[in-house]
Amino acid sequence: MASSSSFIAIVTLALLLFFMGSVNAQLSTNFYSSSCPNLFSTVKSTVQSAISKEARMGASLLRLFFHDCFVNGCDGSILLDDTSNFIGEKNAVPNRNSARGFDVVDNIKSAVENVCPGVVSCADILAIASRDSVVILGGPNWNVKLGRRDARTASQAAANNGIPPPTSNLNQLISRFNNLGLSTTDLVALSGSHTIGQARCTSFRPRIYNETNIDTSFAQTRRSNCPRASGSGDNNLAPLDVQTPTKFENNYYKNLLQNKGLLHSDQQLFNGGSTDSIVRTYSNSESNFNSDFAAAMIKMGDIKPLTGSNGEIRKNCRRLN
Repeated sequence: MASSSSFIAIVTLALLLFFMGSVNAQLSTNFYSSSCPNLFSTVKSTVQSAISKEARMGASLLRLFFHDCFVNGCDGSILLDDTSNFIGEKNAVPNRNSARGFDVVDNIKSAVENVCPGVVSCADILAIASRDSVVILGGPNWNVKLGRRDARTASQAAANNGIPPPTSNLNQLISRFNNLGLSTTDLVALSGSHTIGQARCTSFRPRIYNETNIDTSFAQTRRSNCPRASGSGDNNLAPLDVQTPTKFENNYYKNLLQNKGLLHSDQQLFNGGSTDSIVRTYSNSESNFNSDFAAAMIKMGDIKPLTGSNGEIRKNCRRLN
């Protein structure tokens, strides 16, 4: 009887470990190693081509992944066009006239479909393309966990509520990131993605005209291309990192130390609050920033993925199968 009980206990433990393992192993770095062995080289060559044509595209692809993961998880929903059944995320406030790179994602998807049709999700393509963009522009490398499936719906309301606006204060930023399982260190590290890319005048107008914790000459320079009046020059662009907007390094944090953060939410990270010390660390050590950024990207990629039989593998990233 004792041996029978022991056997049952062992089987129960084995099943428990199996299910625990299956939960933790839903995403893996070798998910497509057999089903699509040329996936990484196929994605990278297409991303490289796009960035060679326009260096800013690296930041745009990285931003798509952020804006995807922050709205109902990393499920490729940001890529969906509106349908008769739902209004998608592309025209939500954080994305309208702002999110870009959809054509490049289409090109990547077509190239991947040519080598392994019906296998790789659009959500995973975004994850790989964001990593490749960072690497190509001089940033850190990391092993991308894969196995996500694509959402069958999208929500404009969720995008409006889920993506922190550039007007966010530090407590709001910390709270939003924490709600998604991301730490305050992750927040500061991921914000370093603003070492590349551009922002529209509408995103930084209030800061350059109304705020005092901003370098005076920096504010004057930005005003030259961003008129005070709303509706005038709204889509005019300025680099998030004034020094090297197409090179991924730690200048973003050095700018914050000088009150040269372009967005209100950027400068909130260095404004006498709890994150000042992290900003100082990253400004002094690019290697610390790179390692924390890579770790935070992996964590962000783990936000509520669709796996198993959930969702689908879209043939075209813009629409459902």
